[in-house]
Amino acid sequence: MKDKLLLTGVIGTVIAALCCFTPVLVVLLGVVGLSALTGVLDYVLIPALVFFVLLTIYALVRRARSQQENSDV
Repeated sequence: MKDKLLLTGVIGTVIAALCCFTPVLVVLLGVVGLSALTGVLDYVLIPALVFFVLLTIYALVRRARSQQENSDV
């Protein structure tokens, strides 16, 4: 339960990376009939990837500080 933030960051990063660097989302949008939205993907996916990477880094730093405080006590 303590690593929920880290898990969210890692899962979000993996999903955003898959959608950014492989045509997974483009193919899925084409199958569903929403291929007109592929032009907007760059405006959404890159900031989402950056957000989830930063969230993962924040969770790792927070986890390291917590472990350091527990070991000092």
